[in-house]
Amino acid sequence: MALKFLVVDDSVTMRRIVLNSLKQIGHEAFVEAGDGREALTKLQADDSINFIITDWNMPDLTGLDLVKAVRANPKYETLPILMVTTRGMKEDIVEALQAKVNNYIVKPFTPQVLREKIEQIIATSVA
Repeated sequence: MALKFLVVDDSVTMRRIVLNSLKQIGHEAFVEAGDGREALTKLQADDSINFIITDWNMPDLTGLDLVKAVRANPKYETLPILMVTTRGMKEDIVEALQAKVNNYIVKPFTPQVLREKIEQIIATSVA
């Protein structure tokens, strides 16, 4: 299955790192957003997006708020969401999982870790 990623981070540099990592592991289709509100707009406008990678700490609409908004829409109930953030406290991870992110990476990360998390999410969502 070809994946099209929505990469959400208010840092252009961080989006570049994620996009370059995705390219290194063989993914070529992505859309970028600078915050959660822009991400929701792009998600609703593009039915081919089938995976979200989002930061947590963003202005306007945080990554956690984005996850909750996506999950509140029945159309996106099963859309894979990977949180990539500097927030590594156990409480943060629990809160994100309770909001129904599929997996969680604490920055910094390697392309290999990104590949493993994406593969884990795909394997469990197909099962």
